[in-house]
Amino acid sequence: MIDRRMLLGGAAALAALPARARTAPAALVVSTPMAAPEWAVLQRRLLTANAAACEAFYAKYVDGRDQLKVFARWGANDGPDDAAEATNDWALLHALGGSDRILTLTQRFWEGHLRQYTAARTVDVPIARAGMYYREFPVQMDWQHNAEGLTTFNSMGLSAPRDAKLLERTRRYADFYTGRDPTVKNYDPRLRIIRSLLNGSRGPKLTAATALDWAGDPFAAGERFHMEHGETTYAQTLAHYADYGDVVGDNPLNLQATTLGLNAYALGGGDRYRAWALDYLDAWVTRAAKNDDIVPSHVGLDGTVGKDWWTGTYGWGFSPKVPQTGKRENRNRVPRSITAFMNGTLLTGDRAYIDVWRRQSARLNGLARTIDGTLQTPTMHGAQGWYGWQPGAYRTNGFEIWYVTQDPADRAAAGETPWVSFLEGQNPDYPTTALAADLQHVADRIAAAKADPTTPETRLADWPIDINPASVKSLVQLMTGGLHIARPPWSKTSPPQGGVPLHCRLRYFDPDRRRAGVPEDVAALVHTLGDMTTEVTLVNLGRQARTVVVQGGAYAEHRIEAVEVAGTSATVGGAAFTIRLEPGCGARMTLAMRRYANRPTLAFPWDRA
Repeated sequence: MIDRRMLLGGAAALAALPARARTAPAALVVSTPMAAPEWAVLQRRLLTANAAACEAFYAKYVDGRDQLKVFARWGANDGPDDAAEATNDWALLHALGGSDRILTLTQRFWEGHLRQYTAARTVDVPIARAGMYYREFPVQMDWQHNAEGLTTFNSMGLSAPRDAKLLERTRRYADFYTGRDPTVKNYDPRLRIIRSLLNGSRGPKLTAATALDWAGDPFAAGERFHMEHGETTYAQTLAHYADYGDVVGDNPLNLQATTLGLNAYALGGGDRYRAWALDYLDAWVTRAAKNDDIVPSHVGLDGTVGKDWWTGTYGWGFSPKVPQTGKRENRNRVPRSITAFMNGTLLTGDRAYIDVWRRQSARLNGLARTIDGTLQTPTMHGAQGWYGWQPGAYRTNGFEIWYVTQDPADRAAAGETPWVSFLEGQNPDYPTTALAADLQHVADRIAAAKADPTTPETRLADWPIDINPASVKSLVQLMTGGLHIARPPWSKTSPPQGGVPLHCRLRYFDPDRRRAGVPEDVAALVHTLGDMTTEVTLVNLGRQARTVVVQGGAYAEHRIEAVEVAGTSATVGGAAFTIRLEPGCGARMTLAMRRYANRPTLAFPWDRA
């Protein structure tokens, strides 16, 4: 049964109520009993299991100073960014409804690792001799690794948008790249370029990089420490980076810095952060258009894209030699920069940013040829032209493109995944199987921690990452209809994608406890996603009534026009609505929506005017 007697006009009406009245407003009341669905029981169990496992992880791998118990060193393989990743997904876990303790530990660890790597120093690597962090940020590294290290930081605003320190820090980090900070010359505002692939709080590297810059000081690689890339000696670690010297000039990986601009704006830091992110993005939109619809991987210090557009470390022509085998490996990381173009659509509502990637895919598919009887498309480009041919159509980033556009024409390139099959009504068991798999993943990580033979003196910063028990992929997908980009969906072998903000259809808030996430006992399941509709079930498994605020998007970017439940429709006309779930009751509802209709904000619904 749906009661519309307490109907309110979305978030704006909620905010207009007196403070006392705003503690538990209800736009809709659901009083129809619902037998506890198996997925809902598993979902609540997974939230609880995650929290307990993360607590145990913290006790084992973090010391009393809130610092990671590892051999702290500089390096792209195992440096500060890897330490920062030790608590990945913890902030997301809280924002979904995890315990407040998880948020506290996340915040404590961020502060502790900042102190740890500000104090840590190199001997041989020049840039980090006075500290690996300066002004609480990496002194100089590429944005594959900077983004990975900011994965947790970029999620903190979901739960703590009124944290003054978070806002100040986000603005400072962003201003390393907006050109506003006169002490850091990363960005050229006239040419709209970040001047080097290696950049940070001490500015850009404007000379060729050495293997030492990337690998860090000599250490007992492969002897005393496990190496994720399989090196057995420090010499091999250096050799891994022998081809990484081409860093001067702009690189599309630098576009991931726009997430700092997005968050600074969404936290209330000012419109200039939005303006900078879009200005920098627009420069790259123009470059791609002039480069035959291919996003170039190198822009010169004069702001031009030359005939060598495919050069640069991590670029279209980047195929360094693997020292253990002597063979070359294709490491084109340009596709990672799509996250910045998703930021552009989020900031403006304009699909033109994603269309850059649609045109690039079309261009590459237009190059298809039959090789050994198989249709293949290229993934790389060098001095001799296109190479890195792979069977079938070029579908890299197809999943992200489709998620943003929701255009049926983009669906085929998105590929087949169990989650999307569920959304299309073809895999009804996915919620229970996915949640059960994540519960098992938590248990496996707990077991791995108990069996871990390493000590702080024999483990590097990247070691705890694969023991971190936080398992939220199924929660993000099923509760929010969102993307958990731990690894790009288009690849089974690519390194995990880091620093991507939460892109989702719905978020939830507990107005009684004044926090992000579903209230205690409440579970949510997004059944379908469409361009203008979303179907979701909310259920209260407990014996006490619960009130939930449902918001369109992680950043309130989606406008909810109306809610329909059991044939009854209620107008919302805003970014959020409130629903009261009586004990043991639930309902499936259809939301009419206009996606990307609002400017992004991280302010809680009751704090928005």
